[in-house]
Amino acid sequence: MAEEVVLLDFWPSPFGMRVRIALAEKGIKYEYKEEDLKNKSALLLQMNPVHKKIPVLIHNGKPVCESLIQVQYIDEVWHHKSPLLPSDPYQRAIARFWADFVDKKIYDLGRKVWTTKGEEQEAAKKEFIESLKLLEGELGDKPYFGGENLGYVDVVLVPFYSWFYAYEKCGNFSIEAECPKLIAWAKRCMQKESVSKSLPDREKVYGFVLQLKKAFGIE
Repeated sequence: MAEEVVLLDFWPSPFGMRVRIALAEKGIKYEYKEEDLKNKSALLLQMNPVHKKIPVLIHNGKPVCESLIQVQYIDEVWHHKSPLLPSDPYQRAIARFWADFVDKKIYDLGRKVWTTKGEEQEAAKKEFIESLKLLEGELGDKPYFGGENLGYVDVVLVPFYSWFYAYEKCGNFSIEAECPKLIAWAKRCMQKESVSKSLPDREKVYGFVLQLKKAFGIE
């Protein structure tokens, strides 16, 4: 049976980028459908009636929602190539823990960096860097969170690298100065075509953030 894979996505979404990287790592051909989030398609509302959010992975007509679940699903269905999650149950649990940490911390803190100012922004920057340093500690001296190869946590975290420049410009700080090991890791990931072709240009993301700031009346 021919595999029919469709991804409903929005180009600057770090959550959608995760799915793009996972599909690229597995060598899966798919149809990419860009969504207008101000005018959501009937297909998006039909396939994700609960959250009405992107990304939505549609495999042979069946929807899978939420990016962490999608990446795990891709890894399980196409398990023959480039495994993302470790085979050992304990190591798999650790990978899921750090992916959950990224979901709970990085997006919200990054958003606070560009949506606030003054003391609130300083507090967000501090917590953001502290969170990245905890991730640096978990990375240790390994080339990737997955060890010698790109793994689940790498796929979950690296999309935010495309947003780092916007955070830095809006927050007037340097992530590399604080977390050089993490930036070296991100650059290593970017050498992989599956990552570099899935992430948008950082200047383009910054432009998008500036548009959002204007729309939200944040100056």
